[in-house]
Amino acid sequence: MAEAPSGIGAALAGAREQSRRSLLRNHGGGHASVSNLELFFDLVFVFAITQLSHFLLQHLDWLGAAQTIILFFAVWWAWMYTTWATNWIDPDRPANRFLIGAVMLASLVMACALPGAFGAYAWQFVSAYLTVQIGRTAYTSYALGEWKRGSGFNMLRASLWFGVSAIPWIGGLLTDQSLLRMAWWTAALAIEYAGPLALFWFPWLGRSRPQDWEISGSHMAERCGLFIIVALGEGLIITGATYAGAEPMRGIDAAFVNAFLGSFAMWWIYFDIGARRGAWHIEHHEVPGLIARQAFTYWHLPIVAGIVLLAVVDELTLAHPFDPVHPDFVALVAGGMALFVGGNMAFKRISSGSPWYPLSHGIGLGLTLAIAVWGLATSPPRLALAAASTIALATIALWEWGSFHGGWIERMEARGWWLGRVLRRRMDRGRARREAKAAAKA
Repeated sequence: MAEAPSGIGAALAGAREQSRRSLLRNHGGGHASVSNLELFFDLVFVFAITQLSHFLLQHLDWLGAAQTIILFFAVWWAWMYTTWATNWIDPDRPANRFLIGAVMLASLVMACALPGAFGAYAWQFVSAYLTVQIGRTAYTSYALGEWKRGSGFNMLRASLWFGVSAIPWIGGLLTDQSLLRMAWWTAALAIEYAGPLALFWFPWLGRSRPQDWEISGSHMAERCGLFIIVALGEGLIITGATYAGAEPMRGIDAAFVNAFLGSFAMWWIYFDIGARRGAWHIEHHEVPGLIARQAFTYWHLPIVAGIVLLAVVDELTLAHPFDPVHPDFVALVAGGMALFVGGNMAFKRISSGSPWYPLSHGIGLGLTLAIAVWGLATSPPRLALAAASTIALATIALWEWGSFHGGWIERMEARGWWLGRVLRRRMDRGRARREAKAAAKA
């Protein structure tokens, strides 16, 4: 008769049994791979992004833009909180699979209701959204609290914040006035977006600590990178579908090529330096949850929003390449560029650990301003303004690539150019001043 394990053997056996029964990944802050179910889940949000693009196309005025912003913030928050949840819970556990499947279904209902969210389908949109946010977060709190009581309170506090935000969400449903509904829902989103910044403080429960957000940095970085692919892919789908269904016309081929080149430039800007360095930074940071909140949860929002706006620009350009631009088109181009470039700028500053913003992106924002002024002053054809934005994106990508793959100053010095020597002296003097200040403080 076999003897029961004792001592260290019993402890190891108990740990293995707890791990087998746990709903969590148990990654201990280390690597956690993205599951096939998470990729399947993202397909719902490909559809949601497409719905938002079409909503904006059908409501190209300031009211429509404001409503699109509200809906986009809700869609992003639903996806992002699910990403946090699947960083902790194991998608391969049957109970978690059913949970993610239910969240997918509710998210699909939410996405279907987006075009009528401020009209006939408001109840469907809000009920689906609140089901996703409250149900998934409460379940995650249960899963964390079941095996790791200290962490469970983080999502418990988040669940309560979603409960509070449900009040203005429902308040917006009780009015038929569009502006009043927008005010209610803006208040709801303000509460939700303030939650992580306030560390989910709640009476009697206190606040969370970033050190308690024990996440897999590699998983968070990969998931956000995949959502960038989702947004870029949605833009290519719209471009391809519009081009395939269009009648032959002058300029449409150039508009099609320009749309692709713009998407490729955006992919390059994000993935060549930003994504790799961001993944390394969060994986090696002593408080990865803090970086996940700042660099990924908040600063990826403008990046995705910029991609969506520029996809709308591409569709409008394909429809009428040589129509003169109007202020709304200029606003789409300038807004999309500013959001995408500015978001990448802030993300790369955080992930680099440097106090400086990338100079290439600052130049890109300057080019964006120049493009906007040119568009408003001269009303060029849509294709010309869209091509100018693509050139600006390509300039950023090329500048940054040269800076981080051998360096432009080094290239100029190797060729004996005087500008290289001047820039080198200025950079050396700046470094010497910073070192002197650091030594004086020490």
